[in-house]
Amino acid sequence: MRVNNFKIAIVGAGPAGYFAAQALQNLADDNRAFEIDMIERLPTPWGLVRSGVAPDHPKIKTVSKVFEKIASVENFRLFANVEVGEDITVAQLQEKYDAVIIATGSSQGKTLGIPGEKLRGSLSAAVFVPWYNAHPDFVGVDTPLDADTAVVIGAGNVAMDVARMLALEPSELDPTDTADHAIDAFKKSAIRNVVISARRGPEHAAFTSPELRELPKLEHTNVIIEKSDIAAALSRVGDAPEKDVKSNLDAMLLIAEQEPTNHVRTMKFQFLATPVEIKGANRVEEVVFKKTGSDETFSIKCGLVITAIGYEAASLEGIPYEKGKVVNTDGRVNENIYVVGWAKRGPSGVIGTNKSDAADVMKLLVEDLKAPKNVGDVAGIIAHNKVVTQMHWQAINEAEIAAGEPVGKPRRKAVTREELLKLGRL
Repeated sequence: MRVNNFKIAIVGAGPAGYFAAQALQNLADDNRAFEIDMIERLPTPWGLVRSGVAPDHPKIKTVSKVFEKIASVENFRLFANVEVGEDITVAQLQEKYDAVIIATGSSQGKTLGIPGEKLRGSLSAAVFVPWYNAHPDFVGVDTPLDADTAVVIGAGNVAMDVARMLALEPSELDPTDTADHAIDAFKKSAIRNVVISARRGPEHAAFTSPELRELPKLEHTNVIIEKSDIAAALSRVGDAPEKDVKSNLDAMLLIAEQEPTNHVRTMKFQFLATPVEIKGANRVEEVVFKKTGSDETFSIKCGLVITAIGYEAASLEGIPYEKGKVVNTDGRVNENIYVVGWAKRGPSGVIGTNKSDAADVMKLLVEDLKAPKNVGDVAGIIAHNKVVTQMHWQAINEAEIAAGEPVGKPRRKAVTREELLKLGRL
């Protein structure tokens, strides 16, 4: 029996892309096989697992072992350091492949749309997080840490990660893979007070309870939640709150009931605070808030504001977008184009959510396949690039891990593209 050999391109080497590849590998049978080419803009794969997960949460990064296993399967190729839209077009991919999967995630931070947002010291988490995670595009981000107070706007795990990174004793980052330039900056930082502000009450916060339960374990940081905020939230949700809400409020109550400590560093939660203006002459000096549901205003003096209020997908020519996501029906976009992950559904769920999402879309893709195109290889189109293959990436990976070992780190990340390509022997 003749085996149909289909060529599939995956644009983006983050969790959604790898889980799509895995789902296709699982759907191969006696009648059909898949040649999978993963195309990534950066010289390194793994997406947010490398450049988005908080460095002090190394367990989450162990999923990279799954990615490496997927990449080791026959007929899988990595084409990193290749940008779709610059080095090759979506239309060229459509022509060469039986299906193209968009797995580019959501990399652009949403804005508040308030006065003062462009002042120095006002940053998006979409810039700050990759800065401390050694993303090559964000090495030079201006991150002023010379004031004693920082405000983080948002009520999700990204906001909490950002606040925690600012409020930690910097030596706690020494055994992590935080970028060297960020550790140096945090060690010189004057920040001692970090305020996480949320527009709504604790019952609406998008934090997850495991993240909340980690906070009291911080050795050098006070974590403050007002008991009255939790009591009011418990009153509003009544006797039968949703399971996740109850779990969150229980975790917050434990924090609120903690005995105060004498730590010099503090992380405080400010609920029912709607930001209306960021003030300052040439840089951030204070944030003005309206108490949500009233006309009462108050302000917090600070030198740094980081917004973590959501992400949107960056656009690709030839792909339709609406409200920060790719326009799709159950993952189908248009002729032989599909989408998975955050680019499909917006920035929601945990890393594992992408696995079931990708599996569902790949089933539809396989149902749509007809006869293979067999129209040649894409490699010729991008021959002018310094393409990082799986072999080159393994060299980078091994070099970073080896550099981290003498100093007790899981890896010491190279930051610039030049450094990365050099480690890859390109």
